[in-house]
Amino acid sequence: MPKGFKNREITMSGITKTIPASAGVERLDSLFDGSISEYEFHMAGTPSKLKAGDYVYAIFGDLLHGRILIDRIVSGAVHPKSGRPRSLIYTDTPGERLKKPVPRKGHRGTRYYDGSDWKS
Repeated sequence: MPKGFKNREITMSGITKTIPASAGVERLDSLFDGSISEYEFHMAGTPSKLKAGDYVYAIFGDLLHGRILIDRIVSGAVHPKSGRPRSLIYTDTPGERLKKPVPRKGHRGTRYYDGSDWKS
């Protein structure tokens, strides 16, 4: 069990986030190889169905590569360019990487996801 999750419920649900091609495969790899201990994702507004113990499912190149456990969500941040409210989603890395990525169309923003394609 990931650190800090001894008494928390862990689910299969969460959100999908697309790692931009401009960030490169190095960014994707860093989520799963142990080179970083935490990663911050952003989400517009305040999530209504997301909580610590859910997952961020990482998409890169129209493939679902893995999932990273959400450690905490901090609401009240502001987008630096638009001034709109957003939440910061901190994940506990390294995440779990699929042995073989699953086709999953990339997208902008955040989408809720039930983990139905996950096969560890």
